[in-house]
Amino acid sequence: MMECRNVAVVGAGTMGRGIAHVAALAGYQTWLADVDQSTLQKSLTEVEHDLAVAVAREKISEVQRSAALSRLELVTDLNSIVSTCDLVIEAVPERMDFKQEIFGRISHQVADHSILATNTSSLSVSEIASSSRLPERVIGMHFFNPPHKIRLLEIIRADQTSEQVVEAVREIGVRMNRELEVVNDSPGFASSRLGIALGMEAIRMVEQGVAVAEDIDAAMVHGYRHPIGPLRLGDLVGLDVRLAVGDYLCRELGEEQFRPPALLRQMVAEGKLGRKSGEGFYIWTDQA
Repeated sequence: MMECRNVAVVGAGTMGRGIAHVAALAGYQTWLADVDQSTLQKSLTEVEHDLAVAVAREKISEVQRSAALSRLELVTDLNSIVSTCDLVIEAVPERMDFKQEIFGRISHQVADHSILATNTSSLSVSEIASSSRLPERVIGMHFFNPPHKIRLLEIIRADQTSEQVVEAVREIGVRMNRELEVVNDSPGFASSRLGIALGMEAIRMVEQGVAVAEDIDAAMVHGYRHPIGPLRLGDLVGLDVRLAVGDYLCRELGEEQFRPPALLRQMVAEGKLGRKSGEGFYIWTDQA
């Protein structure tokens, strides 16, 4: 079985930088790629901060922190490094056309042994794979926000994915200290399908005046031992992202529990997107 030595993460947003953090800490030579240099620098600052916090909390050692940072490199030109990568993880916005363009392009640049993974939380991995020169090498690696804290890795087997690739990604996930689940390609997979249904119902409860956001979240945290409530999680993920995924699942599955409530559409239209805009169901500060 192929040994993975180096990883490229495409997209330096919240998920991309978190995945790069996890990969570098696991011992992989890691490139974080984005076309915007300022986004890359901001991401590096965030990774440095998160690693320093982990040292302060005695989650990792100072030696581990330094080693992880030494393995993490920033690049604005993906073409310059992708041919040498054993694993490429795409972490760009949830747009099928965007992802297909990336997979179509990089599949002609990588070696035949390389694994091409998408971090999509809901889109069809099989459809993404269809745009690739190496569809059997394409797989879903769905990390959770924030990746350096939430250890679940959802592995999605596309219709075209070879079992050799599934097993290789299992091994990579273990090395990254992930808790693994493997699912077949279906809208929303397991995690988003369950999470969006719960999240939309929580928003409907706010809309109907059942309770305030804090109390609805408290019911799930303290009653069901969820680490975070569905409304606070929606703020962290981004309410615009929640809206897009809800619309997608409702359309693909035809089931009403995924239909976004009017309150969610209103909040997104008003720019209340959650943490990234400073306001959603909660008020957020830089220190939150």
